[in-house]
Amino acid sequence: GMTGNLKSFLGEQSDFLLNTAVEKEACPNNLAPTTSTTAQLVMGDALAICLLDLRGFSEQDFAKFHPGGTLGKKLYLRVSDIAGENMKPVVEADADVREVIIEISEKMLGATAVLDQNKLIGIITDGDIRRMLEAYSDINGLKAKDIMTVSPKTIEMDVLAVKALKVMRAKGISQLLAVENGTYKGVVHLHNLINQGIL
Repeated sequence: GMTGNLKSFLGEQSDFLLNTAVEKEACPNNLAPTTSTTAQLVMGDALAICLLDLRGFSEQDFAKFHPGGTLGKKLYLRVSDIAGENMKPVVEADADVREVIIEISEKMLGATAVLDQNKLIGIITDGDIRRMLEAYSDINGLKAKDIMTVSPKTIEMDVLAVKALKVMRAKGISQLLAVENGTYKGVVHLHNLINQGIL
């Protein structure tokens, strides 16, 4: 048992007793349980940690019992779980700028992949659109291939989603193109990771 009153029913009935008695409560009137509740919490946490250590309870064990929690998601949620739920923005290399803007707006992921004969060749983001408008007074005749960023950052579908977050942070970007064996499959956006509780 664990109690601050050794003469209590719990104290007298326990084979093993942890004494959590305190000299005085933090309450100015020494009435409201304050210091005593903290002592109970500390002792309970200490017991739990000791038990975790003795049983060899790992992060994977924790995640298995809490798959919807932050740790569970960090250890189990994959890029495919996120990219598979998103719409898949894509334009052809020869698409005009109006098509590009519509595709980015409709899919609401702030970017679109650019393909040439089903091969991923670039990405166009909201930022690329803004830079295009600043650079060109006349955008008529511009194609996706003229304004795209070549060699876009990609991530494999079977990679843990938490790695996607690390890549985004390291590169200072908000989207990654998800691929499977080099084939474009979709987009992972920073907001997806936030909504999934990865952060």
